[in-house]
Amino acid sequence: MSVFSPLALTQALPFLPLAQGDIDYEVSRRGEPDLFANILSEPATKVILIKDGKVAVPHGQGAIAGYTNVNMRLAQLPGGYVAAELRSHPAALAIFLGSYGGRRDEHVVAVDVTRVHAAETPVADSAHEGADDAFDEGDAAETAATGPSLLESAAERFDWVDLRAFAPHANAREAGQATTAISLGMWHTRQRHCPTCGASTEPALGGWAQRCTNETDGRRLLFPRVEPAVITAIIDHTDRLLLQHNSAWGNAGLYSVSAGFVESGENLEHACRREAKEEVGIEVGELRYLGSQPWPFPSSLMMAFKGLAVTTDIRVDGEETLSARWVTRDEYMNELIAGRMEAPGKATIARYMIEEWLGHELP
Repeated sequence: MSVFSPLALTQALPFLPLAQGDIDYEVSRRGEPDLFANILSEPATKVILIKDGKVAVPHGQGAIAGYTNVNMRLAQLPGGYVAAELRSHPAALAIFLGSYGGRRDEHVVAVDVTRVHAAETPVADSAHEGADDAFDEGDAAETAATGPSLLESAAERFDWVDLRAFAPHANAREAGQATTAISLGMWHTRQRHCPTCGASTEPALGGWAQRCTNETDGRRLLFPRVEPAVITAIIDHTDRLLLQHNSAWGNAGLYSVSAGFVESGENLEHACRREAKEEVGIEVGELRYLGSQPWPFPSSLMMAFKGLAVTTDIRVDGEETLSARWVTRDEYMNELIAGRMEAPGKATIARYMIEEWLGHELP
């Protein structure tokens, strides 16, 4: 007699907040000579800014990041204005994110201003708050002659928010742009030298790679490192969900699902089962794939699974995992309402995994 598996009706997650949207990377253009000069001269090109792992939003929007039902957008600048700024600020890193085609054939470029020195004199900001008020109607040369440039004073002209705060309030297209830009920008900031020979590096392929400057070592191309991680929603044969609290979390009420990095030479399924065994002493059998999304803090790729527990006796390791428990849907909602548990944030894949099990959105 066959037993109906709780995983039988499991389907892939329909939406993940940091998963890239409909952008065309246009990989073939990354090695194009004068790539940024050509793209920035097109009237439909938009530029977004990143700095220290955060994205620029219009002035005033940073204050609403903590609210629930609000919309946020990226500060967007005309490509033609930024072209002159890049020529005069070699420390700024330009990244070609791609295009959206269509009638307007819109292209998007991200500029990381982390290494651009802040302006000594703050720019006066008359009561205007939109991104379009960050520059006047004159050309770049005229603006530069009258005061600090936009890239130099960007820290004061815009609000800056991290991806966790921005993504839940943004549309899928802009959340994808921010995710890619932050991921690449952080990689360029952290890797300044060739890991093989130690020579300095320079941006290459539209910001998607680096080139070693060592001529005698072949000027090799370097690509971003992506760290694979698995995250598993573990259920038992009665469809209870296993939730656990990690010692690294400052919030004592935060409970989430099992997660960990994939070891060298390990496949994803083995990583799911190993992490569960190590953290909570649970053996996991059948697994179903749910989806994936980048997690650029700084360079992870989260791959989600739903797993069926073979054993149910919890034995936390006491080091990485401090507590864990099985919950029914009613028990979980009661814990949330009572404030004894808190759900993962809206930018996390864990939240959508819990919602898949729960059958509805979390409050």
